[in-house]
Amino acid sequence: MNLWKHDHTFGQDKEKLGEKRTILVIVITAIMMVVEISTGIVFGSMALLADGLHMASHAAALCISLFAYVYSRKHAGDPSFSFGTGKVNALGGYTGAVLLALFALMMVYESVHRLIVPTDIAFNQAILVAVVGLVVNGVSVFILGDGDHHHHHDHGHGHAHDHHHDDHAHHHDHNLRAAYLHVLADALTSVLAIVALLAAKYFGLIWMDPMMGVVGAVLVSRWSLGLLRQSSAVLLDRQAPEQIVSKVRGLIEKEGADVTDLHIWSIGPNIYSAAVSVSVCKPEEVERFKRLIAEQSQIVHSTVEVHVDP
Repeated sequence: MNLWKHDHTFGQDKEKLGEKRTILVIVITAIMMVVEISTGIVFGSMALLADGLHMASHAAALCISLFAYVYSRKHAGDPSFSFGTGKVNALGGYTGAVLLALFALMMVYESVHRLIVPTDIAFNQAILVAVVGLVVNGVSVFILGDGDHHHHHDHGHGHAHDHHHDDHAHHHDHNLRAAYLHVLADALTSVLAIVALLAAKYFGLIWMDPMMGVVGAVLVSRWSLGLLRQSSAVLLDRQAPEQIVSKVRGLIEKEGADVTDLHIWSIGPNIYSAAVSVSVCKPEEVERFKRLIAEQSQIVHSTVEVHVDP
């Protein structure tokens, strides 16, 4: 009986590299935030104060990503989560994408306002803030930019099940992606600001400053929509990528069975669950098909139903 029992953590109880990277970037962002806000108050610089408050908004977004990592790890063994806490990662990514979209709307609003009501710019201070911000965000982009590694745990349901592990890089950590896009958006904003401020200072093109804000907002919106599509697909249990579905179907059909129903959906970063119904001419053991499905290492949980044609 004990052979049939297993947990559903699928490695989500392990600390991920993305968690440590996010903590480091939060610390860097928080230090820069405090420095800019304090110096802005002391020296009466609105540019420094505004950028410090901007940093604070992104620090809050990064804290959401960190919360998702910690919550997922701490509650990985909670049986009330049917397939573990892997989808908390996608939820964190989705939340981060929504915040990115709001950030883009704020950029558009501020840029349009400045086009209509131009304001005096302290060029030297503003350029200094943008350069320092670019350096800080560049470091953060470098820290978050590498692919995370996910330690996952495969097994199937039935009369017996296999347990094996596979460590490899993946690109489905939506939570890490959200954190990365936040610091990348900051870095992009700094680059566009530097270009616009230099053009305004030396060529008198004051309109370049708000126009660059609109350009940045468009790019950030594209990133946000892409992440929204990816993370919402996981949250809504959309079918797995076609190459995974086709491989599973092909493996079963090679054995002379017909696949009558096949559902494969994501339950965490780069891990999937499968529910399969097969039709055969004579009685077959479920475990035979489970072993075939196990050849697709990304599927960590499978349920197989076998029907015998009359």
